[in-house]
Amino acid sequence: MRAMRVSRREFLRISGVAGGGLLATLSLHAIARAAAEGAPAAESVALGVFIRIDPDNTVVIGARGTEIGQGVRTSLPMLIAEELEVRWDQVRVEQLDYGIAAGGKAGEFVSRYGDQGAGGSTSISDGWIELRQAGAQVRQLLIATAAQVWSISASSLIARDGAVHHADGRALTYGELATRAAASPLPAGPFELKQQKDFRIIGKATKVADCADIVTGRARYGIDASLPGMLYAVIARSPTFDGRVKSYDDSAARKVRGVRFVVPIAAPAAGDFNRNLAAGVAVVADNTWAAMQGRKALRIEWDPGPWATASSREMEQRAHALVAGDAGIQTGRSDGDMARAWADAARKIEATYQVPFLAHATMEPPGATVAITGSRVKLIASLQSPGGASRMVAAMLGISRLDVDIELPRSGGGFGRRLENDFVAEAVLIAQQVQRPVKLVWSRDDDLRNDFYRPFGVQRLRAAADANGRLTGWSHRVAATSRKWRAGRADDPDWVGTLDIDGFPASCVPNYLAEFVDVPFCLARGWWRAPLHTFAAFATQSFVDEVAHALGRDPVELRLELLGAPRDLDYREHGGPVFSTGRLAATLREVARRIGYGRKLPRGHGIGFASHFTFGGYTSHAMEVVAKAGGGWRIERCVCVSDVGVVVNPLGVEAQLMGGTIDGISTALGLEITVEQGVVQQTNYHQYPVLRMPDAPRVEVHVMPSSAAPRGAGEMGVPGALPALANAIFAATGQRQRRLPLSRI
Repeated sequence: MRAMRVSRREFLRISGVAGGGLLATLSLHAIARAAAEGAPAAESVALGVFIRIDPDNTVVIGARGTEIGQGVRTSLPMLIAEELEVRWDQVRVEQLDYGIAAGGKAGEFVSRYGDQGAGGSTSISDGWIELRQAGAQVRQLLIATAAQVWSISASSLIARDGAVHHADGRALTYGELATRAAASPLPAGPFELKQQKDFRIIGKATKVADCADIVTGRARYGIDASLPGMLYAVIARSPTFDGRVKSYDDSAARKVRGVRFVVPIAAPAAGDFNRNLAAGVAVVADNTWAAMQGRKALRIEWDPGPWATASSREMEQRAHALVAGDAGIQTGRSDGDMARAWADAARKIEATYQVPFLAHATMEPPGATVAITGSRVKLIASLQSPGGASRMVAAMLGISRLDVDIELPRSGGGFGRRLENDFVAEAVLIAQQVQRPVKLVWSRDDDLRNDFYRPFGVQRLRAAADANGRLTGWSHRVAATSRKWRAGRADDPDWVGTLDIDGFPASCVPNYLAEFVDVPFCLARGWWRAPLHTFAAFATQSFVDEVAHALGRDPVELRLELLGAPRDLDYREHGGPVFSTGRLAATLREVARRIGYGRKLPRGHGIGFASHFTFGGYTSHAMEVVAKAGGGWRIERCVCVSDVGVVVNPLGVEAQLMGGTIDGISTALGLEITVEQGVVQQTNYHQYPVLRMPDAPRVEVHVMPSSAAPRGAGEMGVPGALPALANAIFAATGQRQRRLPLSRI
């Protein structure tokens, strides 16, 4: 068979291997057809769905995951390269588009590449076996091809550094073998994978694959999308939740130079949020400036809807009353008899904590570019759930998902915001009406006031202790705005995302009670970086310190005592099914050692700790705070120790833990969304002040060596940073802060 040129489009056209699994082949019919038609010499040969090999032995590996800054465009191809037996300097990484194919039944679809979404820190764990098998499969194909060329047994050959070698010194590069290999079907797996001790790429510090593009401005984000004939759109959305357009006058807007269309955006259907989030009026123009000026010129009369008088202050009052009362209480977990333990306790400790609504405030605001051509759709957007976008767009337009093409550029942050696709729905609605390709642009004001917010909550914790200071009971009651509200999560309990029923210290005390009560309020709710854990850890880990102080105990020793002997506990939330007390305790001991806990501290210095289990990873923080003369404080040191199993890219893990810790500190110090008269009060960073560089501490990150199955690291650094800081402030100043954001005074 002659070698042939393989286009990128043909590279992505695939059919599944036997069993319908992830590993799939380039269409052999296309190969045969190209050869029969006398295609020119190959420039690149595709082997499987992730790998192309150039004649110069450059290996192109497709990155399947949506890159939101968590590093999967680098780490996932590293998994393939490890088993393919190539050097990393031979590899060039390319982002794959979203890919599906028709399934076995009508209306069913299968993934071409496996899970391409980003959420819950699962990209590494999802790809750990799948993608290494993909690399091993192509490696075995190339070895078998070399065996055919030399007419010898494949068992006498090894692959190394992008070539197949024989013991007598003969070698054929992958580039020399690729064209012939493409004529053979991929071998059936599963294949024996390398042991950790034999890794040559996995575990090695590796810079981001597109680092040069990022620092030189060539990296392409969703906001950079451009299509021929494209117009630009912005939307004036209802300022109040569930508000509607009563009437609008667009005469002045249409006079703005460059404005082409003004179109209404209907209010979302009653019930769950599954398309656009708000009613509004869109202005479509030749450029962003004209669209924004046209929006300013609109005269809109709004029907504010049922939440016109909603107030954060009123909601807080209701939440505090509910958490202290007995009405509407739901039990998430009950071990032993906490009521008896509380009644019989020699010492009783109680505290109430409050956490606010949080916006995502990604550096790149939401937005989408959409072109509708007949029955086909082109979507370019920064996404976390491309599968959800594919299903939604197909349903909105009544077309097959196979007719929805989605490009996945790099995202300027995600943090859970892009798990929702409301901005995609808006772009589709506009493109439908104007019959032109449209780029929908959001401003920061649009972003902060139209989000799926991390829930608000008030949390009451109680600890019962006997006369010897041993804990006999622990209760955690949460009054929160349910994450489940209008979220299409009928099968979830009302406390999803707010009550960590199996979290520490569950199963570590003889009597344990976890309760929830709903606090009705406006604002859509969604997942926010480590959502359950950023909500719960501040209260839990702050209260551990309060209990230790009340009982005259050392806070580190009390945590270790509660964790007890190393053992696996049942854990039903995301990141389970087990929680290892030994792994969390190990990170706590290490962070205490690294910050020098137990040394004599200068006057006005204090050290605070927090340890938390997040999505299968174990992370402990220690912060040293210095009280300032005349009031206030500053962070002197910040140490983060984490166990996330086998580490694929140490540089990536370090960056994620460092960034997560900074995000946690930023959240603790300045972030809060409030509502008055039904309107979100924050419009930009001056009212939602993320941490600035001069205020950010240096974060010392240490990753524990581990042979456990790998977990992601994108969210593990956030939850513990907030309570560790609060505990350090108390240790340095004597001021206990139980409400976020923390006071700097």
